[in-house]
Amino acid sequence: MKFGTAVAVCAAGVALTLLAAPLFAADQPKAPTVSAALQKPLSEVQALLKDNKFPEALEKLKAADALPGKSPYDQHLINQLTAFACSKTNDMACLGKALQGQIDDGFTTPDDNQKFTRAVAQLAYQSKDYDKAIDYGNRAIKGGFANDDIYAMVGASYYLKNDFKNAAQFEEGHIADLAKAGKKPTSDDVSIYLSSCAKLNDQACIVKALDYQLTYYPKADAWGEALAMVHPKGDYETLQTYRLMADTGAMNSADEYLDMANIAMTRGSPGDAQHALQLGMDSGQLGAKAGEAQKLMAEAKKAAATDQASLAKAEQDAGASANGVKLAGLGLAYLGYQQYDKAAEQLAKAVSKGGLKNEADTRLDLGIAQLKSGHKDDAVKTFQSVKGSPALERLAALWVIHAQQT
Repeated sequence: MKFGTAVAVCAAGVALTLLAAPLFAADQPKAPTVSAALQKPLSEVQALLKDNKFPEALEKLKAADALPGKSPYDQHLINQLTAFACSKTNDMACLGKALQGQIDDGFTTPDDNQKFTRAVAQLAYQSKDYDKAIDYGNRAIKGGFANDDIYAMVGASYYLKNDFKNAAQFEEGHIADLAKAGKKPTSDDVSIYLSSCAKLNDQACIVKALDYQLTYYPKADAWGEALAMVHPKGDYETLQTYRLMADTGAMNSADEYLDMANIAMTRGSPGDAQHALQLGMDSGQLGAKAGEAQKLMAEAKKAAATDQASLAKAEQDAGASANGVKLAGLGLAYLGYQQYDKAAEQLAKAVSKGGLKNEADTRLDLGIAQLKSGHKDDAVKTFQSVKGSPALERLAALWVIHAQQT
């Protein structure tokens, strides 16, 4: 992680102002004055700086700094001139120390105090003094004058010094604050947060970090990682997991496509099976299992032809049923055939009638159908209503994130 190398400008600007005016303002009796013993050496330093003789100026400044009896204002001027000379010789360690000496010394303006605090933090980071970078970075944050670079630097400093607990806590708070303000965190913010959680082996932390990753920087591998943590129980939860994997591009093996198709056939959804197998064929990932997939596709097509021929009668029977079980099965069938409007209609009726074997599963199907039919707001509300199985609740939460990206 890199930050601007022009942090010396804040010191140079102040010193240039000093060089452009008399060093000792005798006509301003109320202004601070230089001690008598320092007037000559500092005047000589000023002359050397004007002649661009920066190493020589630094030598004289070191000698001046060693003199006894310096006043606080003497020290302020020595630090100020030293900062300018160090910036010109690209001595960043020297510059950082000189700037640090001016912060809150009673003579530095509030604006320069803020600039110097940020600069000291950044210079410390560049020199891998992460403790100092964190100290001065947090001063800027608490003072309300931190910029984006400061936040990035503090999080990175915690991480680079292997303080993963504080790195995770810092990034969690920072990302949450940005989200509340409607701002997008940087990819580095999210990556440091996720990596810190992983280093801590904190599963709840990893889940939260992955949600940020999926919200702001969604990629197939991130979806795969998030879905690998769902841990579905039983065929219906596994099929629901595969549905979201397929929709986010997270399917990455022939076995996953074949397993999804087989489960769909077992659950009486040949349309889902056809869809899964077609996705696998289109992806080119079936490889040596292409023959098995083709055989299963033929079975799925045959079952689908029989199933589709009976849908009209099934719809009549489901509508007359005392509960929503048959309506849920009908909605699942339409969902498998990608007839999303019809699926949403039947699944909504199923939820309304009640008496379902697994209401959370049906609600999840309904949310998917609503999303696929273009009713995103309704879908999000439905996903948020999924309660019961931890796996289905987690899948519903992930569908909400996915819905916001469609």
